[in-house]
Amino acid sequence: MSAGPSAAAGSPAGALRHVLNHLVTPLLMCIGMGLAYLGAFHAPQPHDLRVDVVGSGPSAQVLAQTLQDKGDGALSVRTVADRATAAEHLRTQDSYGAYLPGRAPELLVASASSDTSATVVEKVFTQVAAGQGAPLKVTDTAPTAGGDPTGQGIFFLLVAVSIGSYASVAVIGGAGAILRLRVRAALALGASLVVSVIGAVFAGPLFGLVDHGLAGLWAMAWLYSAGILLIGVGLHTFLKRWTTLGVMVLFVMLNFTSSGGIFRPELQPGFFGALHSFWNGAGFVEGVRSHVYFGGHALGGNLLVLALWFVAGVVLTGLAGLAEARRRPAAALPAVPPAASAGPARPSAEEEEEEMEEAVGV
Repeated sequence: MSAGPSAAAGSPAGALRHVLNHLVTPLLMCIGMGLAYLGAFHAPQPHDLRVDVVGSGPSAQVLAQTLQDKGDGALSVRTVADRATAAEHLRTQDSYGAYLPGRAPELLVASASSDTSATVVEKVFTQVAAGQGAPLKVTDTAPTAGGDPTGQGIFFLLVAVSIGSYASVAVIGGAGAILRLRVRAALALGASLVVSVIGAVFAGPLFGLVDHGLAGLWAMAWLYSAGILLIGVGLHTFLKRWTTLGVMVLFVMLNFTSSGGIFRPELQPGFFGALHSFWNGAGFVEGVRSHVYFGGHALGGNLLVLALWFVAGVVLTGLAGLAEARRRPAAALPAVPPAASAGPARPSAEEEEEEMEEAVGV
């Protein structure tokens, strides 16, 4: 009697259904990655990009108003009294460029805040200076470390730490699914420690992405990685085979695109700019920038973001523990004689193997 279903499962039609079922996840990943990455990065345009014009006289006011009007929403231009005030705005990231008009015009930028934003500002004021018949001098008040000339190294560090974290989720949730939740949670914390140390080695001695503040970077990398791993381990209890897709949506598609590592929110569509204010990848990128280049300004807010994601992981893992505790007594209720259980045991093992394959292999 049992040979029929078993044979059907092993038939070419059954194998084809199995493969097609597995293809759903990568196809959804393809759609999601395309929508997220192209939506966020394919056509960066400035909107309300804050810049300063240094000067208090009528000419500075006229220049600021002209730029504001011509920008049609691209720039948010204000005047400041002196160079020191403009430099302070750059340090606190209240502006992304400061133009000092005159016979020898100068532009102040802070490329460590965002190299792409600095490039946009430089392009605008190069044209302004050219209209005045003078070459533009550009002064970088916050240059990046020697090992990160483009200023995007922190973003690629984010990518490396994220991949190490969510790939570990697949292994712990799939291959470790038979382990108690407390063991999986401990493995998650241990894996996050290893991933963060690897990230610190990349950032410091290996590639020189930062030339100081490495201990703080490591601490933020651990908090970031631990949050991802705990959330992923908790989600696996509820999502099972869809966990890989779930963590990719959270920590790749929405995370990398809103982190500000390539383009700041002022150069992106509003959706990704809104995510930037509370997503964990943005907390890591902006936290490292603040710690390394801007004297810790606004670091507390970024640490709070990372801490809240970590707490969310702890809470989700706790909820998963409660759910698994409820399932355990229910699973232990049927007392089936060994002879009768010989048949059903095999499909159960096959289902477990399929779940493991989908969690780890996709």
